[in-house]
Amino acid sequence: MCIRIFAGLFLLVQCAFAVAEVTKVTVVIDHAPPYSYTENVEQPSGLILDILRPITQELGVEIKTVSCPFSRCIHMLEQGEADVMGGLIRTPTREQQLTFLTPAYMALHSSFRFYSLRAAELTVRDYEDLYGKRIAVMRGAAHFSRFDKDAKLMKVPVTSEQVAVEMLLKHRVDLFIGVEDTADHAMSVLQQPTEQLAKQPYHFEDSIFGHIAFSDGFAKTELAKKITARYREMANEGELTELVAPYALPPVPTYSL
Repeated sequence: MCIRIFAGLFLLVQCAFAVAEVTKVTVVIDHAPPYSYTENVEQPSGLILDILRPITQELGVEIKTVSCPFSRCIHMLEQGEADVMGGLIRTPTREQQLTFLTPAYMALHSSFRFYSLRAAELTVRDYEDLYGKRIAVMRGAAHFSRFDKDAKLMKVPVTSEQVAVEMLLKHRVDLFIGVEDTADHAMSVLQQPTEQLAKQPYHFEDSIFGHIAFSDGFAKTELAKKITARYREMANEGELTELVAPYALPPVPTYSL
């Protein structure tokens, strides 16, 4: 009789943990206008929340948002201190610690472009011209492989593209690197003095994909599996394309196995 009671209590405890597991998802968000806003606002906002809210509402799950610099957000996700982050480029290194959702909701055929002050009369015609220049890079961001692995370049970590532009205007760096489409859009939204900036001739064209990523621990939960399934349904039904359209992003491809 005692064994049966104990077994029943054990099952109740298990059920309680199961319920607790699916009541909240922690989303880390960095300040990256126009795709996300965390500074000078009452509540964080942006595309990743536009996508997740209808899913979590259907599932009866609460979203907890944590605002952080990009590199800190990545660290929290990798350490399992957060569950979800958006807008991440998929790399072999990141795949060792994170789980990426497909299809990507940001799909750009753009360039990694280097920006300088127009008045600096600086010219970068090929990759080798980058040497000896102070280059602002967003801390923790992924670019193209040669650039990311090159330890001989003078890279100056910054917390956002906005800070990179400000450092450029103050002559604290010579260049900053950004995805051309998103950087141009962000600078126009932030009303930064783009007329003072020049795009350098050298650039690296690439297909650039921004994904939702889960921490490995969260990816193993039933909640993550349900979010993944609903997310892919939204891609196939055109709902994701409707959500990304106001951000001037191209249609999201359908999901296929």
